[in-house]
Amino acid sequence: MATLLRKIGLIRLHNRDTEDPKHHHNHRGGGQQSASLRGKGGSKSGGHKQQQQQQQQQQQYPGGAGDASPGPGKGKGKRAAELAPRDKAPAAAAAAAAAAAGAGGPRERAAGARAGPGPAVAAAAGSSLVPAARQQHCTQVRSRRLMKELQDIARLSDRFISVELVDESLFDWNVKLHQVDKDSVLWQDMKETNTEFILLNLTFPDNFPFSPPFMRVLSPRLENGYVLDGGAICMELLTPRGWSSAYTVEAVMRQFAASLVKGQGRICRKAGKSKKSFSRKEAEATFKSLVKTHEKYGWVTPPVSDG
Repeated sequence: MATLLRKIGLIRLHNRDTEDPKHHHNHRGGGQQSASLRGKGGSKSGGHKQQQQQQQQQQQYPGGAGDASPGPGKGKGKRAAELAPRDKAPAAAAAAAAAAAGAGGPRERAAGARAGPGPAVAAAAGSSLVPAARQQHCTQVRSRRLMKELQDIARLSDRFISVELVDESLFDWNVKLHQVDKDSVLWQDMKETNTEFILLNLTFPDNFPFSPPFMRVLSPRLENGYVLDGGAICMELLTPRGWSSAYTVEAVMRQFAASLVKGQGRICRKAGKSKKSFSRKEAEATFKSLVKTHEKYGWVTPPVSDG
């Protein structure tokens, strides 16, 4: 009996000495092992979430940013990408506003009209108004001068010349020269051919009376008398250098009548040639040529022997 009890006590002591430390140690080790397992599981789940976030970032930014924190190059690219829409926004808004103003209804267009043009439009309009105002002033000066000229010619007592407007234009005249020196051969030619007048055409430029009119003979066909091809007239006072704004149409016509006599002008009576009319195009070309010639060599006064 005592031997049995002793064995039981030894067994308990042995279990206490051997199993308890191992039990406690195994228990603590198991806790650590489970914690480590949980840690591994957590790290695995955390890594999986991080991988999903990286994939989402790659889809949002195809440029290929691996993580959310931008590097030196990535930060600039991202900043530029953010600023680009902001820069385009004002331009797009302005374009949309302009389109809306143009395509709007009557009220919108009326509001835009009340607002007035922009600075650029106003500046362009102001610059274009200067030549327009100057041209209008020149037209008024020319019109007043020619109206006065017509009135003065109508009051002439000797009926030296008469005027007809071409197509009722104040700036295009047909002038009839009724008289030349009655002692001249030209006057005799006019009597013999029953020519009542010498018909001339005068066109007045925009800056008349500060520039001379263009004058040419229409009929009859004349020879000599400083009348050239096409009916052009070789007179210095009809050129820009010889012209003066003080000259009147009457004074120009009297000077022309005198030059016809001095230049021994005659009515052409040659068969065929006498019926050929003068042309404006030919007269303009001839006049330009003679002006260049006289500007180069000067104007020479006809000698006394020419009449």
